[in-house]
Formats: sequence, C-alpha cells, structure tokens
Amino acid sequence: MVKILDAVKGVPAGSMALSVSRRDANGMIWAQVASRMTDVTSTSFGRGCTVLSLTLEAYWKSQGTPHFHKTAEVVFEAHAEGHRHYTLALLRSPFSYTTTAVVINAHTPDQA
Repeated sequence: MVKILDAVKGVPAGSMALSVSRRDANGMIWAQVASRMTDVTSTSFGRGCTVLSLTLEAYWKSQGTPHFHKTAEVVFEAHAEGHRHYTLALLRSPFSYTTTAVVINAHTPDQA
C-alpha cells in the first residue's frame, strides 16, 4: 500500500505518477514491474532490491505552488526475511518530503 499526504493542506495528495522497479538477479539492471498505482500488486514487490519512484512535480504545478523536488525514490530490500506486507507513506511539502514504512509479517495458514 502506498499513501501520499500533502503536508501543506493536511489531506491525501491525490493521484500521482509512480513506478516500481526491481534489480535483476545480477543486481545490475533495473526492470520496471509497475507503472501506475493500479498496477502495484503483491507481485510488484518480489524478493530483492526494489525502487518505488514517485513523480512530485505535476501535483505542485497543478496547485500553482513553487516547489523543489521533481521526484522521490524509496529504495529497499523487499522480502529479505520472508514474505512481508508493506505500507509506504510519503509526506510531502513543496520543498521537502519524508518517507516511512510499516513492514509486517504476512499471515500464513498455520498462524492464528
């Protein structure tokens, strides 16, 4: 799950362009696995080094707000210790952004 909040207005920031890419088995080449929010599924976050790229610029331009960052990237190792559920949050303002993640173990049939 990806949540994006506008720190200036204190509301969800609405839709924005994003992509999810993973490194190949050799760790050399990034392969895009999702290019829209609706494409992001559990398979988008396969095991390995993953990058979530978010386009910030169009949002601030649509608001008529001067801004600094054009994109934000979150690079992380997905499922390094087994299957996990991820919630990634981006809090943005025109001249800064911060990210955080909540990572929990996925339920397996033998867990209560």
